[in-house]
Amino acid sequence: MTHLFRLGSQSWGKRLGWTQGLGRTWVLPREGDLCVEWRRRAEDIPEEAWTRCFRPPQEGRWIYATLERSGLEDQFSFAYALVMRDEAIIAIAPVFTAILPISIVAPDFISQLLELGGPLTRRLRHQKTVFVGSPCADEGHVGTAQEVELSDVAPLLQRSLRQFAARNGCANIVWKDFPQSASPTLAGLAGLSEIVSYPSTAIVEIPKDFESYLAGLSVKQRHNLRRKLRLSREAITLTTQIASEADDALIDEIWPLFQNTYDKAPTKFERLTETFWREVAAQPQTSLIVLRDARDGRAVAFLLACLEGRRAINKFIGMDYAQGARSFLYFRLWEEFLRWAMWKGATGVQSGQMTYEAKLDLGHELVPLSNFFRYRNPVLHLIASRVARSVSWGSLDETLRHRFASGPREGGSHRVRLTSAATR
Repeated sequence: MTHLFRLGSQSWGKRLGWTQGLGRTWVLPREGDLCVEWRRRAEDIPEEAWTRCFRPPQEGRWIYATLERSGLEDQFSFAYALVMRDEAIIAIAPVFTAILPISIVAPDFISQLLELGGPLTRRLRHQKTVFVGSPCADEGHVGTAQEVELSDVAPLLQRSLRQFAARNGCANIVWKDFPQSASPTLAGLAGLSEIVSYPSTAIVEIPKDFESYLAGLSVKQRHNLRRKLRLSREAITLTTQIASEADDALIDEIWPLFQNTYDKAPTKFERLTETFWREVAAQPQTSLIVLRDARDGRAVAFLLACLEGRRAINKFIGMDYAQGARSFLYFRLWEEFLRWAMWKGATGVQSGQMTYEAKLDLGHELVPLSNFFRYRNPVLHLIASRVARSVSWGSLDETLRHRFASGPREGGSHRVRLTSAATR
């Protein structure tokens, strides 16, 4: 993605009225006893507020600060909307901006017509969008204090987002990948339309050992997994390294493996950097699970694992595809990740979006997610809203098209969780 502005740049900060210290921006007219203030960095928000609003298993301040330090300025700019009650922070909404092609929401013929305009229609073909959520999270989330619900703060946040979008030339507002527990609130906000997103995947309850996990699978799933693990061990002997931090040598090993997987991905949103891996590996919530060829010690696969409370997160992977299909590296990584999660005392795992064929066969449930959006241009919003009605799991992913009729409520041979796995 291209990039139009930097949130931390001096000119942009002056235009929004950033001040020294906490960086307060405009304050909306009060809605009752509430107002919204903005910050440009995660570290401008007191750690106590992050802890109070982003309780486990939600990823909190550390992941947002990591992204800010990861050299992603050419893709994203970050900000934080704080809902205040008097001087107390009762909600934190992480926000980021990116420039996206209109082809994501518009029919093909609209995109093709705009292409004919060349440079004159570039601004229409690539439009700046402000998102609520994170570019690297599997579910969108607004952190709220214990006694506060999303419905208490969402209307005021949406009003502030509309001001933010207008001041900064954003064509669209998107609440990104929110679970169905948020749907009654967000669907009820004036002007927002809903579009189905890629579902997340989770095993909400895992046993305490790997053999018990195998026993809980269906006969077919258990047979297939055991077969793949056996064939893998026949094809390649691996050793496992669990790294709680990474030096430059380890980053140099895993970086090309991640790029291999990134290049094969059918859908790309974030493009992570080597700096990201150095930053994220230094966090106490993360571990790198690295599989090495026992013959020469060379890294052939890795997985970034996170632990938030009692939930383990299968965050990112990278593999050497030259090892061949019979190495079944993905399933060897899964085994080691699950053993790591059990060793850490996790009671559930989250494995994110995509790769549905393998994850369903490993016993995951699907967690429905939706994007809620509002174009500032009423014509574009009308077009996008009509297109949104035709989007289903089947139109997003081939595996989901075969296994489910048209969405989470129409059957299929696998379990679907209709509430957020993140709440468990």
